[in-house]
Amino acid sequence: MNKNYFEIIRAGINSTFQDLGRNNLYHIGIPFSGAMDNRNYLLANKLTGNNHNDPVIEFAYQGPHLKYHGDKINIAITGDVSFKIKKSDNPIDGECYQSFILENGDELDIISTNKSVYGYLAISGTFDLKFQWSSCSTNTKAKIGSNNGEKLSDNQKINVKEINNNFVNGKLNYVNTKIENIRVIKGTNFNYFSEEGKKIFFKNEFKVSKLSDRMGMRLEGKKIENIVDTNIRSEGLIKGVIQVPADGNPIIMLSDHGTIGGYPKIGVVVSADYDKLVQLTPGSKVKFQEVDLNSAETLFKLYDLETQNLISQI
Repeated sequence: MNKNYFEIIRAGINSTFQDLGRNNLYHIGIPFSGAMDNRNYLLANKLTGNNHNDPVIEFAYQGPHLKYHGDKINIAITGDVSFKIKKSDNPIDGECYQSFILENGDELDIISTNKSVYGYLAISGTFDLKFQWSSCSTNTKAKIGSNNGEKLSDNQKINVKEINNNFVNGKLNYVNTKIENIRVIKGTNFNYFSEEGKKIFFKNEFKVSKLSDRMGMRLEGKKIENIVDTNIRSEGLIKGVIQVPADGNPIIMLSDHGTIGGYPKIGVVVSADYDKLVQLTPGSKVKFQEVDLNSAETLFKLYDLETQNLISQI
C-alpha cells in the first residue's frame, strides 16, 4: 500500500476527481467535462503549489470527510465552504483560500457549501489516478475518467502518488459573488420563438430547478412559446447553450452535457458568466441579458485577466 493516502470516512455528495477536462472529442460524443467552476479550480491548485491542470476533488453541497495517513501535505479548499480540520482531537475551523498542513492521522471534514453548489479540494502533490483521453475528469453519466467513472465512495482509499513539498503559506483574500443577470448571445434557433416568447426570455425571471446537475440546469418560469417546431434534427451542442423543449422551460447545458440534441436553442451563456452560473442553487432566481458576440469576447478576456491577477496574488 502507498504510504501516503486518504481514507474516506464519508464520501459526500457528488464528490469526483476533476481537472481542466478533455479537448477535441465532441466528434465521438465525449464532452469537455472538467471542473464546473474553473476559477475556483485554478485557485485551489495555485494555493497548493501545483500545476494549473493537476487533478482536484470537486464536491457538491456536502464534501467528503477524510482521514490522512502519511507524510505531511498541504491542502487548500476553494469556494464558499465550511470545513474543519481535526488534529489530535482539537478541531480547527478551516478558511477557504488558505493552505493548511495535514499530518499523519489528521482528519478533514468538509461540512457543506454555503448558498452555493461546488467546492474544490487540492493537495500539494498528485493523486494516484488513471487518465483517460489525457484527463482524469470523471463523467459519472458516461462512466468515463478516473475512479472507473464513479463518484467517490465511503471507505475508499485515495493514494497520493507524489507530494511536492511546497509548504508555502498560501492565502488569498477573495469572496465569491452571486450573479442574477446571466449574459447570453442569441442562439442559432432564436427565430423559432414568438416575439412574446423572446420578450419573456429576456424580461422575466426564471427559477433554478432541483433537476440540475453536472449535465444541465433546468429552469422554471413562464413558458417560452415556439412558433416553428419544438423539435429539430439533432445537431451539435456546446457548454452553456440554452435549449427550450416543448414545455417552454429553458435547459442550460453544463460541463457533462450531451454533445448533440434536438431541442431549439434560444441562446448561449457567455463564458465569463459560466463559473458563477454553475454555483446557483435550486430556487435561485435568474434573468437573461442579451449581448453581442464582440461584447462576449471582451467580457471573457476581462474575466480571464481578473482570474490571472488573483492567481498572481498567491
